[in-house]
Amino acid sequence: MTESSAPSPGPIVLWLSSRYENLELGQAVLEYVCRLRGIENDAEHWIGVALREALANAIKHGNRQDPSRRVMLSLGGSANDLEIVVGDEGEGFETAAVADPLAPENQMKTSGRGIFYMKTFMDDVTFSRDERGGTVLTMRKHIGSDQKKGVQTR
Repeated sequence: MTESSAPSPGPIVLWLSSRYENLELGQAVLEYVCRLRGIENDAEHWIGVALREALANAIKHGNRQDPSRRVMLSLGGSANDLEIVVGDEGEGFETAAVADPLAPENQMKTSGRGIFYMKTFMDDVTFSRDERGGTVLTMRKHIGSDQKKGVQTR
């Protein structure tokens, strides 16, 4: 069985302490899954940007950098898509309350673009509330043949 035809592992589920150092662990697991799934390096990079933003938001905004609170990371999906779920143990938030990073008054701010990046780099992004109160973010990326290693694109 070749790397690109290997079945999808998973889901792989990690419970991470709310520390920024754990962004690297999440990234490493994503790279492993992408390698198993045969996802092209360019697609892997942009998926990684979305993942890092999701984890950073869960740590900073969701769990308020409280290392006793955990962030759940799940990587799974089907043969045709990659699903990433990130959950926190915080109070939750309203997506409508997030400022538009493209509004003129927000363009020079150094933060506030995470959700915008996730929506730009992933095909589907949804937020929901966990039954215990935290936020659950689900992101999906369609893995077409143009995003698999060894496939020629025009």
